[in-house]
Amino acid sequence: MSDSKNFPKNDADVAENEVSPALRRKQRILCASAIAVAIILSALIFVFVGIPVIRFISEPEKFRLWVEARGFGGKLAFIGVVILQVLIAVIPGEPFEIAAGYAFGAVEGTVLCILAACVGSVCVFLLVRKFGEKLVEVFFPRKKLNTLRFLKSSPRRDFLFLIIFTVPGTPKDLLSYFAGLTDIRFPVWLLICSLGRIPSVITSTIGGDALGTQNYFFAVVVFVITLAVSGLGLLVYNWICSRRNRPSSGS
Repeated sequence: MSDSKNFPKNDADVAENEVSPALRRKQRILCASAIAVAIILSALIFVFVGIPVIRFISEPEKFRLWVEARGFGGKLAFIGVVILQVLIAVIPGEPFEIAAGYAFGAVEGTVLCILAACVGSVCVFLLVRKFGEKLVEVFFPRKKLNTLRFLKSSPRRDFLFLIIFTVPGTPKDLLSYFAGLTDIRFPVWLLICSLGRIPSVITSTIGGDALGTQNYFFAVVVFVITLAVSGLGLLVYNWICSRRNRPSSGS
């Protein structure tokens, strides 16, 4: 088993040891160029698409009118925007989920959010498998990645992934990127990122639906409970990370 402080070697790492120095340099240049392009594109998309979309979705009534005017195309556009949110990682997802509940209702909004988030998580997973931790570090510092290093070698890794992913308030975008650095099987990850998002998404869409039907008291209750559960979930997440990393640091 590899040292717990280092990320496990993937197929790309093994292949790199078998190629000539010249080809290895070319591969590194291509990888660095691809990551640089990803950084530039992410920054441009965030500035010119992400920020305006967040402002637009922060006005739910305008967003609902915009969706209704475009029919099925509006739903596809919303799915695309949520996929973008998962890929860029720095864009918060909660406003999109609340807006989905407001515009589509709790049930349809939840389905659309889960579908889009799963597609985005799959894209992230495959991209990280292709480019490795250098791509992950575009969005997350190594310090945050190290807090999850226990997930690489734990015999209950898949179960822990599901538990952490299911708890509201945990950094699901970080988990999505980190999963690609592990040897977790793709079908298992697809199941985890599908089921694990349901609790946090459904609370946001229910709250958004309550706003859309002008049931403001219920909306406030939902959001207060969601905020409390998310805060508790973040505390649980930090406790799990600190507890799991404490014994591994001396191994």
